[in-house]
Amino acid sequence: MGEFHVLSTGQQSNEQLIEIITHIHPYVDAIHLREKAKTAKELVSLVSTLSAKGVPLEKLIINDRVDVAVVCGVRGVQLAYHSLNAKAVKEHFPSLYIGCSVHSLEEAQEAEQEGADYCLYGHIFATDCKAGLSPRGLSELAAITKQIDIPVIAIGGIKPNNVEKVLQAGAKGVAVMSGVFFADDPVAEARVFSSILKKWGRKNE
Repeated sequence: MGEFHVLSTGQQSNEQLIEIITHIHPYVDAIHLREKAKTAKELVSLVSTLSAKGVPLEKLIINDRVDVAVVCGVRGVQLAYHSLNAKAVKEHFPSLYIGCSVHSLEEAQEAEQEGADYCLYGHIFATDCKAGLSPRGLSELAAITKQIDIPVIAIGGIKPNNVEKVLQAGAKGVAVMSGVFFADDPVAEARVFSSILKKWGRKNE
């Protein structure tokens, strides 16, 4: 079955984040806290509040901050090009689930060689988050999934009507940011994505 990742937008209050995440977590596989403006202390506080409200730590992935991920005991960390090297993180924290954000085949191959557990690759389709930048498209996604062995999670302009195309191109899952966090009904939207991915999994068992 394809994995369903959601990424916070960095544009919502803690109250909004907590409200949304505590209700959508049953329908998602990984929740990325992508809150670049928050300090380590603020992130730790957010994680502990989410945990107290029943959000499983094994579903939480911290963007960039290896220290916070380790201290909080969450599932993993998402590394960007400016983050610590995946190889160094894996050597020191072998149990941490490590994702690398990549934008080319070369970057994906490098992430795999460094020991990353998966790649987040995009943007696949046009999206407001990357206005003016041309999307990488399904053919590039397919080329990458054929040449690396670790799972590729597709991001960027993913909507319920194109999830299957992305999975057909070899992605092992999808990641959605504003499509869930800015939806009128985030829970309903998360359920839609979840059911599409489950249906795909059953069809391709």
